Formats: sequence, C-alpha cells, structure tokens
Amino acid sequence: MTSDPYLSVKALTKYIKKKFDADPHLRDVYVKGELSNVKIHSSGHIYFTLKDNSARLPAVMFAASARTVKFKPESGMTVLIRGDVSVYEASGQYQLYAQSMQPDGIGDYYLAFEQLKEKLSKEGVFNAVHKKPLPRYPDKIAVVTAPTGAAVRDIIITLNRRYPMAKITIFPTLVQGEQSTRSIVQSIQAANAANFDVMIVGRGGGSIEDLWSFNEEAVARAIFDSRIPVISAVGHETDTTIADFVADLRAATPTAAAELAVPSRADLLDKVINQQSSMYRVVSNLLDREKTALTKVAASMPFAYPDRLYRPFIERVERASDSLQREVFQHLNRSRERFENLDRQLANRIPVQRIKQSQADIGHLQKRLDQSAHIVLNNNKMKLSSAIRTLDALSPLKLMERGYTIPYKDGLVVKSIHQVEAGDELNVTMQDGTVEATVKNTIPTKKGCI
Repeated sequence: MTSDPYLSVKALTKYIKKKFDADPHLRDVYVKGELSNVKIHSSGHIYFTLKDNSARLPAVMFAASARTVKFKPESGMTVLIRGDVSVYEASGQYQLYAQSMQPDGIGDYYLAFEQLKEKLSKEGVFNAVHKKPLPRYPDKIAVVTAPTGAAVRDIIITLNRRYPMAKITIFPTLVQGEQSTRSIVQSIQAANAANFDVMIVGRGGGSIEDLWSFNEEAVARAIFDSRIPVISAVGHETDTTIADFVADLRAATPTAAAELAVPSRADLLDKVINQQSSMYRVVSNLLDREKTALTKVAASMPFAYPDRLYRPFIERVERASDSLQREVFQHLNRSRERFENLDRQLANRIPVQRIKQSQADIGHLQKRLDQSAHIVLNNNKMKLSSAIRTLDALSPLKLMERGYTIPYKDGLVVKSIHQVEAGDELNVTMQDGTVEATVKNTIPTKKGCI
C-alpha cells in the first residue's frame, strides 16, 4: 500500500524553516536598507520592513535587542542591521530577525542625541522662560554625582574655598552604566524633597558612552521638573549633553559649577570693604556739608541774637495773660450777680414759704365759707318756718278740726257725687279716725245752696 505523497502546509513550512535555520549563511547576516512601515509595539518589539530599490524584507527586532538601540527608528532611515534570517511559520514567510541596528553614515549615539534634542526643543523645554535664577547667597547646596572621584572632590574643595558657610550635601549617584539613569533621576527627586537652595548635577569627563546617561530623556525631564535651580556640570568644557540644555545654568566643568553656585568669600569681603569705605566717604561728606550749613545758620541774625527772636512772643504772652485775667474777673462778677439774682428768685419759691401762704389762704377761705354757710342756713331756716306756717294753714287736719271729713274710694279722694254710686264702699277720714260707709243714694246740690 503506497503512502500519501501530499504534505500539510505546516509540515512543509517546518521543513523550509529547518533549511533556513541550518544554513550558516543565514545565521549571522549584515544587511543595509531603508526602514519602512516602522511600528514600535508597547511591549518594546519593533516591527518594520527593510527595502531597497528592488526588494522588500519583513523584519522584527525583539525588546531585548531593541533596548540597545540609542536612537528611535523611523521610516526613511537607512540603517545597518546585523541579525539572522528565518521563517515565521504562522504566515509562511521568511523575515529578518534583527539583533543590532545603527544608522548608516552617522553614529547611533549622535542620532539619538539629535532626535531627543529636537523633540525637547519643540516642547519648549530649553526655553529661557523656564530657567530659574540662582540664589545670590545659597545656604544649602545639593550635589548629585558619584560619591568618589575627581568631580566630587573638585566641587567640595571649590565650595569650601569660595563660600565655607554653605552646607553641602552629597547625593551618592551612579553616573554611568545601565542603572545610572534611574540613579540620577532618584537623586534629583530626593534633593527636591528636601529644602535646598541650589543643585549641582554632573560628573567628570569621559567618552560619549560614559556620559550618555545625561542624554537620557528621563534625566532631562527630572531636571526640567526640579523646583530647585540646577547647574549642569557634565564632563569637560567641550562635552555637551541634553542635561546642559535643560538645566537652569550650564557649567563647563564641575569646578566651574561650584564657582557659579556660590559667590567668592574674598570678593564678598572686598565688596564689603569697598562699600564700607564708600559709606564712610559719603557720611563724612554729608557731615561736612551739615556742619557748614549749621555754622551758617548759627551765624544768622535770629540765632546770633536769640532774644530778638523770642521777644515779640514774650510780649504777646503778657498781653494775652492780662486779657485773660480781665476776662476771668469779668466772668466771675457776671456769674456772682447771676447767682445772687437766682438766689433771690429761689428764696421766693421755697416750698415752706409757699406752704405758709397757702395755709393762710386756706384759713381765710374757711372763714368765708363758714360765714356763707351760716347765712345760707339762717335763710333756709326762715324759708322753712314760713313754709311750715303756710302748710299748716292749708293742712286738711285744720279743716277736720272744724268738722270736715274726707271720703276715699279705693284709696282715691272722692270730690264729686259723680265718682260714686249706690252700694259703693267708702272710707271716711275724720279728725280722730276713719268710718267705713256704704252709699245708699247721691243727692246733687242745688245751685245757690251750700
């Protein structure tokens, strides 16, 4: 029985891959070409196409190798790549696996430097408006550098010589190697967390590789974000780094940085002495001018004859004193007269006197009242006696004494026979009593008869 002659796509692709991997000419190849379709993945891998006028080659550079590239790969760059060629089984195409990359015709360090410089410049990081002024007389100075070596020694010696009153704090820092960038950033941040007046960041000289940590973006950002003024002192005078552009002030050497950070004690002493001498001269000249002016004033008429100066005032004071005495005397007299007048008025208005007068008035009125009452009483007595006599003369009792009677019917006086009828009951009042009677008949009186 014959076997199946057909291969699977996977099997064929694996075979081809093994052929590629087994070929020694494809294990370590050097390729020159133009970058195209460059994509930098968040993981750090770089995917791109390498091309020339006639062909295109897919390529990838994994993160471990990409971290060694100092510049940022961009489409259109001509680069020199070292790597190996193999087959990517998932797509069935061969591609270049890059292990190193450098720009063609220019160093990768220089290219990376120019790329970062251009980027930060466009952001305005280098603008003078962001530069902080250095304090004239710093009290606390932070030094971010290696704890040993010529740089830190030169800085300390220079600071102590020029301005020994300043307090120096060294932040031990790695200034080259893989961990140096992180170490520099941490030291700058630590110095900012404390209370310093100025900061020196730098190191001694070296190759561009040795100084490269000061060209890293993280260091540039840390210097830019520093609230403390930063003096950059990296390498020798001819060395220039990104840190120099970002810093508030660039020094040619660490020693120059220390000289820029603090004033010179000798210069300060000279300045103080010069100012002291200048002040002495100014004060001396001023005293001379004032003495001359005082002499002239003292020799002038008012001060040469002081009695003439105050004589008119003495006379005015004496006249004013006399006038004041007269006014006081007149005022006292007027006040005394007014007081006496008021005292007399008050004596007439004393309550005791008014009470006595009122009591006398009351006695007089009481007498008049008694007299009037006596007269009125006598008159009323006389009127009453006359009325009694008249009433007595008209009293029915007098009539009854002469034999007259008064008949009553139902309590009313009967004055006419027409008020009664036969059978009516009458009460007849007499002088000594009442008689109850019954009417038998009424007899009218004839005219002319009584």
